Amino acid sequence: MSKIRQNHDSRKANWVLAAVAVGVFLLIFLAARGTLNPVLTNSTVISALAPFQRAISWVEAKVNGAATFVWDVTMVYYQNNELREEVLALRQQNLQAEEYVAENIRLREMLHYKQSAVQFDLLPAKVIGRESATWTSVISVNRGTSDGVAVNMPVITEKGLVGVVTEVTPNAAQVQLLLDSRFSVGTLVQRSESRVAGIVQGNPSDAMLPQMINIPRNSDIVEGDTIVTSGFGGVFPKGLMVGSVASIKNDNGGLLDIAYLYTSVDFQRLEDVMIITASREAPPQPLIPPEQTPGTETDKAGNPINEGGK
Repeated sequence: MSKIRQNHDSRKANWVLAAVAVGVFLLIFLAARGTLNPVLTNSTVISALAPFQRAISWVEAKVNGAATFVWDVTMVYYQNNELREEVLALRQQNLQAEEYVAENIRLREMLHYKQSAVQFDLLPAKVIGRESATWTSVISVNRGTSDGVAVNMPVITEKGLVGVVTEVTPNAAQVQLLLDSRFSVGTLVQRSESRVAGIVQGNPSDAMLPQMINIPRNSDIVEGDTIVTSGFGGVFPKGLMVGSVASIKNDNGGLLDIAYLYTSVDFQRLEDVMIITASREAPPQPLIPPEQTPGTETDKAGNPINEGGK
């Protein structure tokens, strides 16, 4: 019985709420049309509608705030993507600029060497291949027979000797490096007091330290001496920089010394090289006559100059 009464009361309350809601909307509608009874003053309408207006304003503010937040988040997302792409593009441009600067420095140094080494015909080339298994033995360059390259042409940089051309195709060439254990070149100590001759070849024990062999034990060679090509054999011109003496050790026989060298070329950073396609003796330096002692001057023919004569 009580359960039936509760259901009846619940239905009654729902009807009351529905009636109130309908009445409120009718009140709003009539107020908007101006047809309310004059007894219902403006202050009464405002008081009745105030809670609903506040609710509507609150909902509207929340909706506008949410829409603004979503819009801002969307704009930030797209702006962030644009900025990220711009940063990546700027980084790429920066890397390219750094590469251009580094290449410009290398080419400028090569050009300076080419202008000073007038005894050589030099062909610039780029390193295009270097296998990990033959890192210290062979490189590939982008010049071949179509550029006038041939086997046994020396390869250098402005720092010194790199190696020699061993194989050639129309558009590329293989270069055997100075570090290769099969490589050898006649050399001598550049120091005028020494001029000790020997043979530089690759070191199987340490590829980065080639060795100069066949040095008599009593030879005048010391650590720090500069080693250059001797010109013996006809393949490598005389005077190409090879390296400097890092250490000197006696060989197993005891009669000869071995000098281990720091190479003048940095083979870890080898990117650009020059191929010597032709070589000739460098022109001699012009002779500068010594200053003459006053009273003993001579003319170009060697005749004494008379102080009183013209």
